[in-house]
Amino acid sequence: MSSIPLIGTVRRRTELGLVLLAVVITGATYTLASLGRTASLPADVGPFLGIVLGLLGVAHVATRRLAPHADPVLLPVAALLNGIGYVFIARLDERLAGLQATWTAVGVAAYVLTLLVVRRTRMLERYRYTLMLLGMGLLLLPLVPGVGQTIRGARIWVSIGALNFQPGEFAKIVLAVFFASYLVEKRELLSMAGRRIWRIPLPDLRALGPVVLAWGTSLVVMTSERDLGTSLLFFALFLVMVWVATSRLSYLVGGGLLFAAGSWGAWKYFTHVQTRVEVWLDPWQDVTDSGYQTVQATFALAWGGVTGTGIGLGNPDRIPVAPTDFIFAAIGEELGLLGAAAVLIAFLLMVGSGLRIALRAESPFD
Repeated sequence: MSSIPLIGTVRRRTELGLVLLAVVITGATYTLASLGRTASLPADVGPFLGIVLGLLGVAHVATRRLAPHADPVLLPVAALLNGIGYVFIARLDERLAGLQATWTAVGVAAYVLTLLVVRRTRMLERYRYTLMLLGMGLLLLPLVPGVGQTIRGARIWVSIGALNFQPGEFAKIVLAVFFASYLVEKRELLSMAGRRIWRIPLPDLRALGPVVLAWGTSLVVMTSERDLGTSLLFFALFLVMVWVATSRLSYLVGGGLLFAAGSWGAWKYFTHVQTRVEVWLDPWQDVTDSGYQTVQATFALAWGGVTGTGIGLGNPDRIPVAPTDFIFAAIGEELGLLGAAAVLIAFLLMVGSGLRIALRAESPFD
């Protein structure tokens, strides 16, 4: 038993060291960006580092106090990615940099609040239907007149005062928790073979009712909001969680066929989906219009080469809407293949940490 607190202490020390390393990298990137643009040191580098260190210090102390045995990699990797992202957003659009800083503070506050309120993830199982309604409400929010905003053809934004955000991003988390809770409760019933269609066993549809309702609503809403990528993501989330809960390959195969049919239908009946697919297949066929953004991003990555042009020395502003749509191209241009690969590796580390946490889970819901 004495080794358990020791493990927690070692993990928190490791986390603290990695967090400090992330702060150093973020500060260096911020300084180099200023040197590249103006050939001078940033006057606000001290306050900037103080704010970054303060926010991450709060997150680390909260983890140390409330989740001492948590994975030591997740927080530092998230801090590193957020820091690099902020520097490049600030380098391209100062207004968006302010919003990014605000949401970073909100994210840290939400992280600490979650640790305080949800001491055990099993607490969430009791609120499965509340979470379902909350998730569906978040998806419907952009459709409310006066609140929802249409930006570049997609009505997925909500504007409340000076804050603009996509409630669908929060709905992903809420509905994932609902799906997990409900499927764990009904997993035995779902595993039982009922009717068959083309030799594929189907469960009792009454058991799938609430899940199908939430999933169907998300698809209908997302389709009406012209955000088909997110709607297909919800479909994949639903499909994978049913498969994990039941271990029935028939669900995966049947759902995969439905997924393919949905993708084909989206391409067939929505012109903006057709345009995106055509640009993805061959952006060079219309380099002055629909393919212009992708072509410029491709050129930016090519100009970056292996080591990059240098932070603040590239021309990522040539890419339309780079801060929100093609920030990775801006990173690839100024940090090169090596820097872009490092960012991708950081994401892989986050995924690996998540898988490791899942393997150590104490219950199917966890």
